[in-house]
Amino acid sequence: MKSGKGADAGELNEDGGTMIKTRSAPPTLEIVEQRGVGGLGSGGGGSTSFNQPWREMAPGSGSGHGGSSGRRGGREPPEKRLTLFALRLAVLEKAASGLGKLDFAWATVVLLGGFASDLKITDFWCITVILVGEGARVFSRSHELEWQHHATLTSTAGNALRTSSRFFRHVARAIFKPRATAASLARVRAVQFQRQIVGMMKQRTWHAPDVPLLPYTGWVFVSKKISRLLNWLQVLSAFACVALSVMRLWKQDFDDQGKDNMRPALLLFYTLALLEAFLFLLEKVYWWWKMSVCKLLDQVSGECELGPYGLVSLKRFFYDAYSQCIDGSIFDGIKMDLVTFAEDLILSDFLDEQVIGVRILQQLATSKGSARDTLRKLGTNPRSIERVVEMLNWRRPDEEEVRQCAAEVVSKLAGKRQNALRVSGIPGAIESIMSLLYTGRGAPTSSAITTKGAAAAEPDRMYDYLQFNLLGLRILKKLARDHDNCGKIGNARGLLAKIVEFSHASQALLLNPSATDSQVRAVKRALQVIKMLVYTTGATGKTLRRDVAENVFTVSNLRGVLQHGHQHMELQKLAMDILKGMAMDQRANETIAGTGGVVKLLLSIFFNAQELELGREAGEALAMLALESETSCSAILKARSDVIDPLVSALESHDARCLNAMRLLRNLCAYSGEEHRTRLSAVTKAMPAVLRATMTGHNKILEVSVGLTTQICQFMDGEQFAAELRGAGLDKRAYVQRLAGFLRQYKYPEVNVPRMRRFVVQQLIWLMTSSPRRGGGGGFVELLRDRELGMERLLEAIADTTSEVECYHVFSGSVPISRHRESFSAILDTALHLVAAGG
Repeated sequence: MKSGKGADAGELNEDGGTMIKTRSAPPTLEIVEQRGVGGLGSGGGGSTSFNQPWREMAPGSGSGHGGSSGRRGGREPPEKRLTLFALRLAVLEKAASGLGKLDFAWATVVLLGGFASDLKITDFWCITVILVGEGARVFSRSHELEWQHHATLTSTAGNALRTSSRFFRHVARAIFKPRATAASLARVRAVQFQRQIVGMMKQRTWHAPDVPLLPYTGWVFVSKKISRLLNWLQVLSAFACVALSVMRLWKQDFDDQGKDNMRPALLLFYTLALLEAFLFLLEKVYWWWKMSVCKLLDQVSGECELGPYGLVSLKRFFYDAYSQCIDGSIFDGIKMDLVTFAEDLILSDFLDEQVIGVRILQQLATSKGSARDTLRKLGTNPRSIERVVEMLNWRRPDEEEVRQCAAEVVSKLAGKRQNALRVSGIPGAIESIMSLLYTGRGAPTSSAITTKGAAAAEPDRMYDYLQFNLLGLRILKKLARDHDNCGKIGNARGLLAKIVEFSHASQALLLNPSATDSQVRAVKRALQVIKMLVYTTGATGKTLRRDVAENVFTVSNLRGVLQHGHQHMELQKLAMDILKGMAMDQRANETIAGTGGVVKLLLSIFFNAQELELGREAGEALAMLALESETSCSAILKARSDVIDPLVSALESHDARCLNAMRLLRNLCAYSGEEHRTRLSAVTKAMPAVLRATMTGHNKILEVSVGLTTQICQFMDGEQFAAELRGAGLDKRAYVQRLAGFLRQYKYPEVNVPRMRRFVVQQLIWLMTSSPRRGGGGGFVELLRDRELGMERLLEAIADTTSEVECYHVFSGSVPISRHRESFSAILDTALHLVAAGG
């Protein structure tokens, strides 16, 4: 079934599908495509026709990744600006370090080694001071970077998190400068996030910036202060080097004492020292300009849409990239990206790093500009997928944020078919997702609860279970778009019962206008998941429909939604869709019919609903219940004493209610049994409307009207039928020619009206058998044997093009479910025999 948007290729039929035109095609079966619109694909309130076969299409893109274009419509990933900045800093740093090492070697080997006794006291001490400063700076540079890296693992740009006084300063700015409120509040959130991270790190391990390096020194010799000390010492050393080198190069009062090589050696030394110090200071100025003035981290965080916590993550990312450029090749850092960085962090054993990593993934996966590339890269890393799925099981209160972000990432991954298959293919993945459905409500306990027990339960009540429930149901809804995943969901022990539990909506919830949206949304998502399960195709769908029906709460929960959900019509549509899907199974059909009030509610909605879509859903559910089920037909007839009259009146409407009323009337006449024959005789009043539909209808209306005509004719003879034709302004020849025209039009079976030819042949058989029994009163036999009409040739041609699709009532995808009691070939043989024998 194709959606309305893609219906240009064919005529839109009454069921909302697209008619596949195969009248001139060879006798091959073409299957209608069922896309993710409404019904099966999205779990929405739309309906799916079970009266024709269809092929379920994969939701979303075929590969689950989309095209190969970059993030944000072809724009470069914003974090490239950080890695490029790290590369440029590394170039300056390595150039300065190289010059410093060369200068150090020149001084020690040439000057101090060759001219130590000939140097003036001024040059000797200048060289000594420069060497000590350069040596300390050059050979401790990598260690200083390590100190600085550890000191700023979770700090934000501009050192906003170094002191608590900065925190209060930001709060004061937010109060007294309203224009800057948003930015200030973002920094306040970042401070809170920093404290949360630090709290996590201190639980079982030391927080690196706060490690005391020497005993009995307190806060003086902690790593973050040593980092700052090293940084300032290097800056002072560089300034001292510049001052001394400039001074000696300016004076050049070297006393070479006849040593020809000493003067150029000193000039080269001071020049190299000056260049090395200048490059180092240039690096520091460049760093300060980009970080403090240009606010590079803030810009990248905004472009990456990382939210108020982006500064924390990006500074850590930048230092990692810078460290790689310094420790290895200068090009190592530019190979980093935020997704790979986040994947490395979530694989860490430390909770603080896992929080940062999963937050980055969550922000990138939910951002419109970066979601596609993020999910594509994450979806191809099995270890990362396994870790985020594993995080769904983390239930400690301090792991709540990690679990929430991981659930959102898994939800985004499940939205793509290929990634959904990878997620569900992880051992224990369905069970991990099921853990999100835990509600915190245990077995009923006595009303007498001790104070100690209540206090112990308090932290558990603070846990936001509903938020995780919604995420779990959303993940299951996306996974259920795939046939194989539906089977896994059904096989997971206790999961189906848990989903059904969430479909319960109390009267107080449904009738309360102030009820929270989250509670209603949980019911809606549970109904969507159940709907997608019962609509699963093939043998898996048959098993799932039976399992859903065997849960004693399923039908009663759906009844509650129908009874009290007047303010939530979408929930009612979903409930009726589920009932329609369950009705394909015989046991489930009997369960629905045997549950008090369900049939009566469906009839009430069908007859009285102001929303046409709601009435259509109720009509389809009733028609499916009545199909080949004497129990359900009896329940429908007993639900209202006047059920036939409003059904006959509905035939005069010009909407979907007319089609479903015809279906329901036909099924009631065909499968109700002899005990209700007297009540059903009133259906003859519908003959004029049915004949009009036969002469003017198309597609589904035409198919069902022909089938209903045959069933109504069981309550009259040939003369009465001829009188009905005359009353409708028709003669017998025009009616017979119309039936023959159907056989010519449908030379081959069509999947959107698979029972058309069967109903036409059945009506022909009744016309031929009714005339002899009534003394030839109808005169239809002579018309049907007319050579000009060619009925016998038409029937023979039909007999050569029969298909299995014409032998079934109901289809689950392309798999037939309910077979007609009599094969189409046997019906054709009977019709050919009657035509040849003259009735």
